[in-house]
Amino acid sequence: MKITKLETFSIPAVAFTRLTTEDGSTGWGQVSTYNADITAQVFHRQVARWAIGRDTGDLGVLVSEIPEREHKFPGSYIYRAIGGLDTAIWDWRGKQAGKPVAELLGGSAGTIRAYASSMKRDITPKDEAARFKRLQDAHGFDAFKFRVGSECGHDKDEWPGRSEEIVPTVRKALGESATLLVDANSCYSPARAIELGAMLEDNGVSHFEEPCPYWEMEQTAEVTKALSIDVTGGEQDWDLHHWKRMIAMRAVDIIQPDVMYMGGMERILKVAAMGAEAGLPCTPHCANLSLVTLFTMHLLRAIPNAGKYLEFSIEEADYYPWQYDLFVESPYTITDGKATVTDAPGWGVEINPDWLARATYQVTKLEA
Repeated sequence: MKITKLETFSIPAVAFTRLTTEDGSTGWGQVSTYNADITAQVFHRQVARWAIGRDTGDLGVLVSEIPEREHKFPGSYIYRAIGGLDTAIWDWRGKQAGKPVAELLGGSAGTIRAYASSMKRDITPKDEAARFKRLQDAHGFDAFKFRVGSECGHDKDEWPGRSEEIVPTVRKALGESATLLVDANSCYSPARAIELGAMLEDNGVSHFEEPCPYWEMEQTAEVTKALSIDVTGGEQDWDLHHWKRMIAMRAVDIIQPDVMYMGGMERILKVAAMGAEAGLPCTPHCANLSLVTLFTMHLLRAIPNAGKYLEFSIEEADYYPWQYDLFVESPYTITDGKATVTDAPGWGVEINPDWLARATYQVTKLEA
């Protein structure tokens, strides 16, 4: 079916895309969050112009062809924008077939274990532990991720001693049965990461995310080799050649591509398949409650090497004020620590019309 119109509705934090085909049927997608208003401009200038008039069945070709057409502009913004085309086509396909995207990918509707993912570093260990305990009691979470070090911190903690304090504090509050994960966001040198990693192992932490600068794969590989804890990473990485290298050198134990940073489902499926071939689990990054978490839910219900859990942001309006009025009905309910992919067609979600009316609108149409 020919694509006749591509629209974006954007604010700086998030932008949705809507695809319309020649019969008037539609599909909803999203470009990557963060500077999404810029990505919406990239979408119209460098993605929509090549996709308009093409067939929805050409998605795989378009995802490869568009970066070649725009070869003077290699980099993440192109892929963050391509994701808006990719995910809208998948929604359109699901609606046409009357099936959830998970089923189109070879999986099914159903539940996924989730971990409560904290983004905060300015929270005290005591307050973080108390917040996790409330979520454990209210929603049945049994896995929790929190921050250690400081973001790109060159071995500096958010404040002295915080990392050494928060790990045993959270462990004590949640008990020995809780699964604990930590994220260093590129903070440490290999030596410091290995030193901290020993403490994490002593406290039963099972997941050490992005311990070293993510662009220094050799450093991360050094930490992976030294520790028994799972070292994980890859959320920022979008280049398939980089992914091949990362997996071939076993830089991490668990791969964490992001649907939106990668450029949509077509490309993240390729990374997941690389991981599967190498025997590596895939636990994608999805750090907010825009559509990216829903996309990831469908993905995890379909790939053979799906990791143990879904990342689920627990941040409230003080941290992500923009993420709470996006949908007519939220697709995000955690019951007994699990999220649910419904059997509704496509992504199974509708964007809030009031939000759309407030957003910046742009359109690319097929000329008559």
